Amino acid sequence: MTETALTLKSSSLNAPQRSRHLAQASDTLFDLIVVGGGITGTGVALDAAMRGLKVILVEANDLANGTSRWSSKLAHGGLRYLATGQVDIAYESAVERRYLLTKIAPHLTCSTPFLLPLDSTTSPLAGLLGWAGAQAGNALRVASHTSRHILPSPSRISAKTALALAPCLDADNLRGADMYWDGQLVDDARLVLAVARTAAAFGARIVTRARVLSMTENRVQLHDELGGHNLELRGRTVINATGVWAAHYDPRIIMAPSRGSHVLVKAEALGYPRAVVTSPVPEHFGRYIFAVPQADGLVMIGLTDVEVKEVDASNPPVPLEDEQFILSVINGSLGVELGDEDIVGRFAGIRPLIRSKDADTCDISRNHVLLDDPGLPLTITGGKLTTYRQMAQDAVDGACRRLGIQRRCHTKDLGLIGAGAKEIINASSPNPWFQRNYGKEAARIEELGRIFPHLAERLVEDLPATGTQMLFGVLHEGALETEDLLARRTRLAVTPEYASQAQELAQEVMDLGRTLLDSA
Repeated sequence: MTETALTLKSSSLNAPQRSRHLAQASDTLFDLIVVGGGITGTGVALDAAMRGLKVILVEANDLANGTSRWSSKLAHGGLRYLATGQVDIAYESAVERRYLLTKIAPHLTCSTPFLLPLDSTTSPLAGLLGWAGAQAGNALRVASHTSRHILPSPSRISAKTALALAPCLDADNLRGADMYWDGQLVDDARLVLAVARTAAAFGARIVTRARVLSMTENRVQLHDELGGHNLELRGRTVINATGVWAAHYDPRIIMAPSRGSHVLVKAEALGYPRAVVTSPVPEHFGRYIFAVPQADGLVMIGLTDVEVKEVDASNPPVPLEDEQFILSVINGSLGVELGDEDIVGRFAGIRPLIRSKDADTCDISRNHVLLDDPGLPLTITGGKLTTYRQMAQDAVDGACRRLGIQRRCHTKDLGLIGAGAKEIINASSPNPWFQRNYGKEAARIEELGRIFPHLAERLVEDLPATGTQMLFGVLHEGALETEDLLARRTRLAVTPEYASQAQELAQEVMDLGRTLLDSA
């Protein structure tokens, strides 16, 4: 298929679609087999499908099952990397942030103010360095051609203004704050889903619950986790995009996985902040703990950077010492004292860092790595969520070189499923929560609510998620189990109390969705 012959197909992912694609897979010679259904793998599948390649993506569990759903939900411009001298990755982050905010996923991203409080604990030198960092971040904004209408220039604000944005700050000792702007994601798992569904619209086949037993340069041995049988896929080339699991399939990789822990508190406990509060980590230049307000009424506070050896990267635990560290640092900037009783949820993500000599994980480069040796699968790993598109472009460029073809990348200016002008999104639904999570597709959630009114109610009183979102997840977003609904189509699973309240309805929705798909 040539680039000019591309035609859009259905973007829906569901159980019947999975069955069809899996049944046809053994008899098809693919140009590219992508292993891994996180943000990197789905990004690779989209890029390759847009170049007209015949692509299949296989994932052992659900889309966004691993690190891609455990990020800090920021599309950040790489300010931290400037502090460690990694100018190249800082610039790359700023450029990719612009694409996300303006073209790729404006409905799933937004610009957010960050506050660097100036209080009695802030020395003149620390204040000067903080302001210099904000200005350096602004220089990155300018260099990446990001309009100040999207990310305003930094400013020094009064204590009164800072408290209006973040009432939780220590009013008695606050003399002002430095404010700068960066990008924020509504939901990292939802970004992965949007990328995967857009890839499907361009012809990529997406198959979850298909665990890879082994891979070579042009073959993949699979186990169908639902059907219980093994099968072999044939491809002209294979890309290993399994993130923190990459070393399991590629002995060239030496991982230094790092745990980034977060805790969740109700926004009420912090006075409903409208800006991110940053608190410096003592004796660690350039490291901060962030209290990030979420659109669902919670505030996410994190994160740590601790090397780990063996851990379940799908659902890593948050140790008590990580919680205590996070609270101790953020409390240094607050006028309220957060305690264990304020924590309503917690999660951790495992960063797929590549070992470099004996560096601490805090100092290891976040640059991605593409390994392309003859006779072996291509491996793309490292990096971070904000730069997933560039990672995918590099990987597909490598695949095209192997295939002996020249195809240009088109993903810089492609809006994902749901992306569109603000006025179009606003017209699709009066519900801001649907608008932010689905963009132009918000009208489809509203329609499900008209057909099934009892599902239009909130799943949990304190949160905006609804049963119609779950049903949409079964019909169109590849949810195959109730865990998929609770953990990734909504984010209720990170708050055990909320997940238990919604468990029964999640099963009802799953059964309803299966019935509707069977009768279609």
